[in-house]
Amino acid sequence: MPAINSDSIRQFLKLYFIMGSTNCLKDPVDVLREAIDGGITLFQFREKGLGALTGEAKLQLADKLQRLCREHQIPFIVNDDIELAISLDADGVHVGQEDESAKWIRKKIGSNKIIGVSAHTVEEAQQAIQDGANYLGLGPVFPTRTKKDAKEVQGTRLIDDLRRRGINIPLVGIGGITIDNSASVIAAGADGVSVITAITNAPSVTDAAAQFIQRITAY
Repeated sequence: MPAINSDSIRQFLKLYFIMGSTNCLKDPVDVLREAIDGGITLFQFREKGLGALTGEAKLQLADKLQRLCREHQIPFIVNDDIELAISLDADGVHVGQEDESAKWIRKKIGSNKIIGVSAHTVEEAQQAIQDGANYLGLGPVFPTRTKKDAKEVQGTRLIDDLRRRGINIPLVGIGGITIDNSASVIAAGADGVSVITAITNAPSVTDAAAQFIQRITAY
């Protein structure tokens, strides 16, 4: 993986694909392969929800997906599961406000890994930055059904607010983002968009990813 710095992370965040087996209509390995063909720039393994894999089955799927990412030099991030990230030597982790702090996680995974933190307020964002997060995931920007316990939809106002305050940490918008509304997230000041079902449930995973890249790049 390229060196971890703000500029490289901004590039990684352009099209941040999040997926687990419960999000897929077919083999997750095939879905990820097609998404990579479409141009995704970063992948997060998020194995949650009804019917999610656990134990050895979860580890085996994560290993397959990580191998595919490595073949294509796509950073592989693990959602929440710090021990899984360590066992796989993943490129980083992403955590929410209910999880351990970035400061604690940094001590566990080392200085050469990416740490992303979900934030929903300016105060949460500032704390995550103070704790050493490499990027922030802000949202939900739009209504989403993927995360059952999602916070209140806030549009792009938090992204815009952080940028107006001069906060320049890499930012990615999360929640309900589609091809049609993705440009508005970038316009507010985000470096990229994170997507689940707009890619996994598309008639063509590759085409959907490519259209996101085209829309973001055009903006």
